[in-house]
Amino acid sequence: MSGLLVAGTTSDAGKSVVVTGLCRALARRGVRVAPYKAQNMSNNSMVVDAPGSPERAGGAEIGRAQWVQALAAGAPPEVAMNPVLLKPGGERRSHVVLMGRPAGSVSSRDWEEGRRHLAAAAHDAYADLAGRYDVVVAEGAGSPAEINLRAGDYVNMGLARRFDLPTVVVGDIDRGGVFAAFVGTRELLDAEDRALLAGWVVNKFRGDPALLRPGLDELERRTGLPVHGVLPWHPEVWLDSEDALDLEARRAGAGRGRRVAVIRFPRLSNLTDVDALGLEPDLDVVFTASPRDLGDADLVVLPGTRATLEDLAWLRGRGLDMAVADHAAAGRAVLGICGGAQMLGRRISDPDGVEGPPGADVPGLGLLDLETRFAAEKTLRRTGATGYEIHHGRVEGELTRGVVRATMAHGLLEDDAERAALLAQTLGVVARARFGEAREQRLERLGDLVEAHLDVDALLDLALGSAPAARRGSGPVR
Repeated sequence: MSGLLVAGTTSDAGKSVVVTGLCRALARRGVRVAPYKAQNMSNNSMVVDAPGSPERAGGAEIGRAQWVQALAAGAPPEVAMNPVLLKPGGERRSHVVLMGRPAGSVSSRDWEEGRRHLAAAAHDAYADLAGRYDVVVAEGAGSPAEINLRAGDYVNMGLARRFDLPTVVVGDIDRGGVFAAFVGTRELLDAEDRALLAGWVVNKFRGDPALLRPGLDELERRTGLPVHGVLPWHPEVWLDSEDALDLEARRAGAGRGRRVAVIRFPRLSNLTDVDALGLEPDLDVVFTASPRDLGDADLVVLPGTRATLEDLAWLRGRGLDMAVADHAAAGRAVLGICGGAQMLGRRISDPDGVEGPPGADVPGLGLLDLETRFAAEKTLRRTGATGYEIHHGRVEGELTRGVVRATMAHGLLEDDAERAALLAQTLGVVARARFGEAREQRLERLGDLVEAHLDVDALLDLALGSAPAARRGSGPVR
């Protein structure tokens, strides 16, 4: 099987960026390439066609990052590209999405035993992809040197060992200490895992490459492994994120025009819903958890959340409920998306305990004549050109009242026509961005950066099993 694992020294080191750019670069060479991540832990997801279902009928759920990577690869997104998706909930538990469908939950207490069946499904999915594509570029999770989790690992070196995958490790130099992170990662691996290491990639470099060269040389001398390239920091290569680590990077820019305040829920999900607003040149989009920031906003957005009832309580605890009500009473626009839409209604009930203890029945913000009832069966479907629904809540009633609007569909604002209508009606702003074109331009730019700064030929050779460097580094070089 031909493949490559892209691991990282830490979470958010740049694994997703490297995999996405590499998928685009290999696709340009005519390689049939597929992205893969055995397990995501993220509340940002996307609906794809379920195996055997007609388009826009019943759907399946995968991590947003793998969906974007599939676009970069020119491959149809499918559940095998992200067989296990863990959606963090409360009390150290995560809701499990297995091969695109809900599959119970897993706790930190049964982290190893409770995931054995997930590992088997993930390995089957990888084998399936590898049988249909020339190359599978797999993305790790966190760090392969998390030795406390190694026994149950099937995402990093556990995956690499299972399929004999050469492994390239990405480090974020912008955080500092990248050389120590590289060497430390290698030193913490056992001999069998270490034998699969095939080199390093430095990410987010901002300086003079000549100043970095001595460090790269010493890294290669100490580890016996090559540096496959140094990706420069670039402000326009961020992608649809798996989590909320990069919220600050998503700020559109202060003082550009009408102000959009997005409430930063603790359990925020599908924050990519507002990416299209951030591209509009006449909008200033900010994330906030403070009622004060709503005072001068022209539009307030209540985005999706993985835990509607808990985040509604959080909203009230911070006084944001009153701030939203005052905003609407002043005739300024409010938009609720999925969980945020449910909060805008009159009541939310959870008789069967889908989100928490059974029997919950709480008032919403009362800005819409809308009621939500949670049900065990999850709605997963695509709607319109760019929209998709992912929710347990069943809503009945109005979705629009004056300046207050709601939708249960994610992704609608990526549709240029839908976004133009919303902005014209609520803010009197003319939409000028072309979201689909902008995403494709970002993918092309990332492909260009990978082509220019990484040794793509060497990485392809590793993936195809034709490079001896894939087995170097079994012992330290002193």
